[in-house]
Amino acid sequence: MTNILAGLFLAALPAVVLAQAPANPPVRIRGTIEKLEGQNLTIKDRSGQSVSVKLADNFMVVGLFKGTVADIGSGKFIGTTTVGERDGALVAHEVHIFPENMRGTGEGHYDWDLKPKSKMTNANVAKIVKMAGDQVMTVQYKGGEKQILVTKDTVVVTYKPVDKSELKPGAPVFVIAQKQPDGSLTAARVNVGMNGQVPPM
Repeated sequence: MTNILAGLFLAALPAVVLAQAPANPPVRIRGTIEKLEGQNLTIKDRSGQSVSVKLADNFMVVGLFKGTVADIGSGKFIGTTTVGERDGALVAHEVHIFPENMRGTGEGHYDWDLKPKSKMTNANVAKIVKMAGDQVMTVQYKGGEKQILVTKDTVVVTYKPVDKSELKPGAPVFVIAQKQPDGSLTAARVNVGMNGQVPPM
């Protein structure tokens, strides 16, 4: 059953991010669930507005779970949102650890919209070294390398498929939707924070 779920997860999983901006840029929605009626999900976004998203018939629900820096490790493929720099390294706001079967997803370094001037880097962890209580990751992606500073304030998450019943009112979510010609939004995946974890990306 686990193998079947993993296969469905990958088949339905769009890239978390795309290194090259598509013709129809994704709409990233961060907020909490107001209601789910059939395939129609209503989210109160971080500005307080209600946003309606039509979910695909075979939509997936991915749970985000709290992790630790110790979960990262050399050789892991990770994504990290960074904001600003310190001592020549980008400062990680969050790190999400991809399962091995998602290695290469959205690989690269590019602009992100979580905060002003934030960046997203999806890459392989070449090494991690301690520095003055923090840790510095050297991450490598096709065509480049970055130094990422992981501090005590950096949020680390892992994720795996969960049941659709987790889409309850008040649950924190992160959705990457596509705008259709009529202006409506559609999505094939919903990322939901588990056990009080808010999706940090």
